[in-house]
Amino acid sequence: MSETTTLDGPRVEPLSGGPARQLVVLLHGLGADGNDLIELAPYLGQSLPDAAFVSPHAPFACDMAPMGRQWFSLQSVEPEKLLEGAEAAAPILERFLRAELEHHGLGAGQLALVGFSQGGMMALHVGLRWAEPVAAICGFSTALIGAEKLPEEIRGRPPVLLVHGDSDPVIPYQAMPAATAALKAIDVSVTAETRPGLAHGIDQEAVDLASGFLKRHLLAATA
Repeated sequence: MSETTTLDGPRVEPLSGGPARQLVVLLHGLGADGNDLIELAPYLGQSLPDAAFVSPHAPFACDMAPMGRQWFSLQSVEPEKLLEGAEAAAPILERFLRAELEHHGLGAGQLALVGFSQGGMMALHVGLRWAEPVAAICGFSTALIGAEKLPEEIRGRPPVLLVHGDSDPVIPYQAMPAATAALKAIDVSVTAETRPGLAHGIDQEAVDLASGFLKRHLLAATA
């Protein structure tokens, strides 16, 4: 299925009205779809007026809810099952990213991946393994899967922002320091931000942190 599956989702063109000089891809979490995170585009676009935004619907129907999509199943949260799921979904996402970059006439160095929860897992998995490094990766309330294989598989070292609430009941807060340590051990620049009292979600402070991070790294990449 992965060889023929194609993704699509809502898009927002650059606020400037001109051609895109950057591309931000927003990857939603389990049980949602692309309409969830595309709502971040107007806020992030204030700092990136020349950026296009797209939020693809994950390739598979959610197997834990009657609606929504998933990048891979979470019926089992054993580490090897999570990694298998990410590895199966990765080629589908990579084809989508290449097509979107080609559509806008951009390169991977003008691309940022932003993901929430399971979408953040995919952003980290794909963004660190691409032969042509992306400009930045931002993960909200997420985790790094396949950390043990990453030292051999990493192809690029884009800067990473991780934002996690310390009251998250879905993906434990401890996932953020674990990811930070694993990434720093292989020389990836990581900024880790704790949101006190935040559960499994994205608050305004998290959006502001991402906005500043993306502006700093995407504009530097396209200056």
